[in-house]
Amino acid sequence: MWEEVQQTVSYIKERIDLTPEYGVILGSGLGSFTEEMNVEFVLPYSEIPNFPVSTVQGHKGALVFGTIGDKKVVAMQGRFHYYEGYSMKEVTFPVRVLKFLGINKLIVSNASGGVNPAYRVGDIMLIKDHINFAPEHPLRGINDERFGPRFVNMSEPYSRKMIAKAKDLADTLNIELKEGVYLGLQGPTFETLAEYKMVKILGADCVGMSTVPEVIVARHMDLETFGVSVITDMGDEDSIETISHDEVLEAAQLAEPKVRTLIKELILKY
Repeated sequence: MWEEVQQTVSYIKERIDLTPEYGVILGSGLGSFTEEMNVEFVLPYSEIPNFPVSTVQGHKGALVFGTIGDKKVVAMQGRFHYYEGYSMKEVTFPVRVLKFLGINKLIVSNASGGVNPAYRVGDIMLIKDHINFAPEHPLRGINDERFGPRFVNMSEPYSRKMIAKAKDLADTLNIELKEGVYLGLQGPTFETLAEYKMVKILGADCVGMSTVPEVIVARHMDLETFGVSVITDMGDEDSIETISHDEVLEAAQLAEPKVRTLIKELILKY
């Protein structure tokens, strides 16, 4: 893994004259965040050695380098999922690369299904914690101390300081936010009604198929991490029959302007 990461980082650095401070992983329907950036370089995943290629609708598949104000940023247009057939090490490989490209802060976004009855489709939820229900752990196997420690302290997976700053910014911007717990499952099926009820019983507010492995690996490498979910469907008796990926994308795109503004302001002012 170390050699592959270094090879990939070297390839990118030979082509990109920019050392980013922030990494941003853009989830379903949120890929146009790059319109907020002064884009300087774009590298398709297909051209990057050792990089997986996204196969999911709504995930464009490129690393986008640029600036927001005076902050240097690299954005992942599209992420990788365990359900696509990749191993957890492949899913999280780009996070390793971003770290060694220079980032010290990672922002992750996703679309998720809400189980908190106070939530509605289109709500924006700051992730304060997560529950990992994936069938494979991204840190399973021999640990390479050059990346991080064998046993990672997960008491603060999502930066409390970044959450507090986002709340302050949202008040100023008149953006309503929720705050809750995200539960990560394998997918790719949407959950059954019984599974949605299980998620709620376990103490989560929403459920999805991504993010958790990336955050675990980010914390393994001591990256300060911030996460946001767009509630794109509700896991209750009234709405479960209508869920489709197209509807998830549509709901994410409707919420996108607010998410874009919030993340842009957080990068500028944190």
